[in-house]
Amino acid sequence: MSQSKIIERVAQYRQSARTPSRRMKKTLIAAVGIGMAVAVSGCNDDTGKATDKGADAAGSKAPSAGSSTSSGPAGPSGDQPSVPGWQTQTAQKHHFRYDVPAKAEKWKLIEEGTALSYTDKGGQPIVVMTGTANYREGGCGSSPNPKAIGEAGKGQLATVGTTGGGKDGSLQENARNWAGNWGFAAYGGEDHKPKIKVSPAKPIEQGGLNGYTATAEVTVTNRPSSCVPPKAIVHSIAQKLPDGTMHGWVIYADQGVPNALTAAEIKKIMSTVRSTDG
Repeated sequence: MSQSKIIERVAQYRQSARTPSRRMKKTLIAAVGIGMAVAVSGCNDDTGKATDKGADAAGSKAPSAGSSTSSGPAGPSGDQPSVPGWQTQTAQKHHFRYDVPAKAEKWKLIEEGTALSYTDKGGQPIVVMTGTANYREGGCGSSPNPKAIGEAGKGQLATVGTTGGGKDGSLQENARNWAGNWGFAAYGGEDHKPKIKVSPAKPIEQGGLNGYTATAEVTVTNRPSSCVPPKAIVHSIAQKLPDGTMHGWVIYADQGVPNALTAAEIKKIMSTVRSTDG
């Protein structure tokens, strides 16, 4: 994503299969050291942290006026895309399935077991997502560079993925936390704190999901080049499983640069989000 530092491939290991029928997957953590000093909140067992210190952990005090809530039933519930010609990504770990446009429209599905993360100064992940997809790798500069994921103008214009797994806080709090935290981490972090406005969480019911959604509006404060977006948008969806764990779906997208996703395009992607249990 547009970010002034390069995401480095810092670890590569094999993840044990949960069932004998699933082959072992190679998991790559792509991490950027953003020197984040603030407490990151939310049910993020992926990061080894499951604290919840309120919905404004990303530095937001004022709610956004323009929350985007997807509407209408999503389907089908299986691996087939709900939009003809689109691609389906399944995140079994977090019980989400969603669709993104076709490869010809510059969308790329990333292997489900690949984890994308932002880290603190000590190299510890603070936000992590799996089951991801990227839009327009190469970003504003249109020069794809797999070793520079996250570098402004050379990363990607949008990323979608899933996170969570803890039990702390409410669904409303976690929806807001995930939106705010990813906006903060992906667009400056502690070194170049972006301005964040997080909307109140709103109920969402579609595709077997019954949870909450929130929106973070991001104003970028450090723009070393025109390919670093002036603004960004983050949307989250939070669902709670019968075991009490809470899981999130997140999309964060550059705004104000060439080929940026429109609000209508983001809404259409969000309308495809569904539960793998549906």
